[in-house]
Amino acid sequence: MKSAFLVGSKQFELRDVPELKPGLRDVVVDIVACGVCGSDLRRWKEGPAIEPVVSGHEISGTVSAAGAEVKIFAVGDKIAIAPDIHCGKCYYCRHAQYNLCDSLHFLGITPGYPGGFAEKILLTEEVLTLGVVHKMPKGLSFDHAAVSEPCSSVLACHDRIHTSIDDVVVVMGAGPIGCIHTAVAHARGARVIISEPSDIRRKLAAKFEPELMLNPFEQDLGEAVREFTKGRGADVVICANPVPATQTQAVEIAKKRGKVMLFGGLPKDNHMASLDGNRIHYNEIEVIGSFSYHPTYHALALEALQRGLIPAEKLITAIYPLDELAKGFEAAAGGEALKVLIKP
Repeated sequence: MKSAFLVGSKQFELRDVPELKPGLRDVVVDIVACGVCGSDLRRWKEGPAIEPVVSGHEISGTVSAAGAEVKIFAVGDKIAIAPDIHCGKCYYCRHAQYNLCDSLHFLGITPGYPGGFAEKILLTEEVLTLGVVHKMPKGLSFDHAAVSEPCSSVLACHDRIHTSIDDVVVVMGAGPIGCIHTAVAHARGARVIISEPSDIRRKLAAKFEPELMLNPFEQDLGEAVREFTKGRGADVVICANPVPATQTQAVEIAKKRGKVMLFGGLPKDNHMASLDGNRIHYNEIEVIGSFSYHPTYHALALEALQRGLIPAEKLITAIYPLDELAKGFEAAAGGEALKVLIKP
């Protein structure tokens, strides 16, 4: 079987590796689709931290082999896979806050846990019992199931901040995550303003029909938000990009008792942002971090995709075979595509 190893900065190597065989409590999955994530792009640019790794963690496929003692899945099952594997023992796991586990491992990221840019993947007993694996709803395509992973974190975010029909939500960044935020906010009845400097990204995001979209380099975002909200400011501001300056600006455009959600992680070499402490204090603004999700949100994302609440057909704009993985990453990094899928 073939697997694509990240061996250096922007360097993949397609290798023939031994066929996978499941243990008594493991399954082997034939991968049908695997999405390219923003975190994949960051590691692609940096190169592997320790050793060559098979990345990719937004996975859908079919169980092709199962150990004799596996009860919850069978050969032929269509499944979607997310990367998180929690320990089940720490304080946070004992309180069902699995995304905050002290010992999280990730498929396609943690050394020794190969990911989805391959023809097959082995899901061990550890992954099946402590990871995030769900059967696909009837009628959901493999392509759409593959984007359930990023949708999961967005659903968890909006559930936490209780986005509602009364809200005006500003989404900073119109990449794949920003577009999913737009779709979920709309599904919850909110109105959406997108701020995005890239002409290409704004054109792609227009399919998600925000109530207002602008280029912050050419228009005053604060002025536009105040005009749209009759002077109040945004109920919710979601920083869905890796730019510290947008976090600073988010506090400036939030209304009194508004919420600022720091959703996108920042680069390791530029991870500090300046926030107006007095504005946060006197206007009682909530600044909240959002990372990953409880596994139940993965099942919820699959249902939302199956119901069409999140329009995956608008999100997926490019598909490449495994042997053109590098081209897929170039397309995603260049902003000419929203969600790129790799299909072995």
